[in-house]
Order: sequence, then C-alpha cells, then structure tokens
Amino acid sequence: MLKNSSSHYGVVSVVLHWLVALVVFGLFAAGFWMVDLSYYSQWYRTVPHWHKSIGILLAIVMLLRLLWRFISPPPQSLASHRPWEKKTSAIVQFCLYLAILLLVISGYLISTEDGRPIAVFGWFEVPSLGALFTNQADIAGLVHEYVAYSLITLALLHGVAALKHHFIDKDHTLKRMFGRKP
Repeated sequence: MLKNSSSHYGVVSVVLHWLVALVVFGLFAAGFWMVDLSYYSQWYRTVPHWHKSIGILLAIVMLLRLLWRFISPPPQSLASHRPWEKKTSAIVQFCLYLAILLLVISGYLISTEDGRPIAVFGWFEVPSLGALFTNQADIAGLVHEYVAYSLITLALLHGVAALKHHFIDKDHTLKRMFGRKP
C-alpha cells in the first residue's frame, strides 16, 4: 500500500523516512570529515561538492515529504501512548523538520556568499543571492555546525525512543515505521 492508513505507514512514507535518515547521517559524516581536509587532499573539492549536491537534493526530498504528509497524513498514535509521549513526539518531529530546513538554508548561505551558484552534480544549478549580510559564510557556518550536531542528537534520541517502544513497551511503533501492520 503506497498511502498511509490509520494504523500504519505506507511505502512512500517509509521510503522517504529512511532515505532522509540515511542522507542526514551520511551528510553529517561527510561534513565532519571534510572540515579537516587539507588543500592538498584528493578529496578537498570532491567531498564538499557531493555534500552540497546531496544537501540540495535533500531539500527537494523534504519538500516532497511535506507534500506527501499533506496528501497522506500519518497514522494515528497508538492508544497505548501516553499524552506526554504524543506531545514529545510531535515536538521532536517538528524540531527534526526545522533543523533540516535550517541546515539547508545555512548551507546555501555558506556556499553562495561569493556569488557563485551551487552546481548539483552537473544536473542543474541553484543560483546565488550573494552576500546578504556581513560575515554571512562565518555566521551561517556556525549555525550549520550547531544545528547539525543538534539534528544528529535529536535523530539519535528519536531512534532510542523507537527502540524503547519496541523492546520495553512492546508496542508496534517501530514496526509501523517499516510499513508493517500492527
């Protein structure tokens, strides 16, 4: 089933969820690695290009994910979930989306301060707005770094919560995230 039902996630939501998770962790690892590359490293230009290209593609996937969420709303919370769990889940999910948005915007501001567009694997270019404020790349760089660490922390907590539901509460929360029916 492609669409979400009231009891579980459909294939599209599952694929988008796990694709975004994989890309976010991959971009974090690449970003962590590339900041220490020297000018003489064979990866000095390649990894930042990939990082930017995949970051732009992630932004597109996130737009599709939000559109899909509107077309196919997520399943209802399980009856066994406590009110505080439902509230915390909603807040964390909002923060995850917000963090990805902030990462994309700050990454764009870092990359385009010099007026050059972002080339996405040679497929297309995202035009530059140039320097919009003083020290744009430095300020956006700090935002990018701190938000990246915050996003990874939230994503890990999100994963730990899913494991808690699976192994301690023994409910179907994690199974639903793989598209399985309760």
